[in-house]
Amino acid sequence: MIKAIIFDMDDTLYKEYDFVFGGFKAVSLYFSKKYNLSENDVYKKILDIFYREGRGKIFNRIIDIYNLQEDINTLIDKYRFYKPQIELYDDAIEILKWCKENNIRTGIITDGMSAVQWSKIKALKLEEMVDKIIVTDDFGREFWKPHTRAYKEMIKHFEIDGEEAIYVGDNPNKDFIGAKKVGFNTIRIIREYGDHMGVKSKYSDVDKVIYSLKEIMLKEEMTK
Repeated sequence: MIKAIIFDMDDTLYKEYDFVFGGFKAVSLYFSKKYNLSENDVYKKILDIFYREGRGKIFNRIIDIYNLQEDINTLIDKYRFYKPQIELYDDAIEILKWCKENNIRTGIITDGMSAVQWSKIKALKLEEMVDKIIVTDDFGREFWKPHTRAYKEMIKHFEIDGEEAIYVGDNPNKDFIGAKKVGFNTIRIIREYGDHMGVKSKYSDVDKVIYSLKEIMLKEEMTK
């Protein structure tokens, strides 16, 4: 019997691109104010680079395009530490409410810089909706997924066995490795948007693949 459902956060409970694009806008606003550039033009250039080349060197490229002497770390901080305007997916709200109504405990295990992840958590108001939240960076970078520590912490907190929990995530390269090692059932969510939606991995062996978190509500999933 399933007693707890533990979720990844980015691209599982909300669309991470909303956070990413908000960060791009924060950087564009910074350029606009400091260098008297068009905020809209900078933002369009950032998006163009993003869609053509990915996230890796966006700010370096923008500095080169405008021929500016700018500290790249300042831009990274503007991107990371703005106040995010993000919302949970509708099916995320539904599943969290459903879990509460059915006495199923809920948790989150999320990687990423601690301050950034907690900023997202507060923006999404997840502390009001979820029983236990672990940002793995609070333990140290070496404890990010796929390390088993966070999964074991969930087992200890909820006083359950691994097989009495489900872990739901989107990234097959890391989300399910540690979960399986401690006996969790595993579910991969594939959404329309997200960096890992089309990823195929040698670690992608999961118990179930879903396309909406509402699929977890099916009784046969809870009693398998």
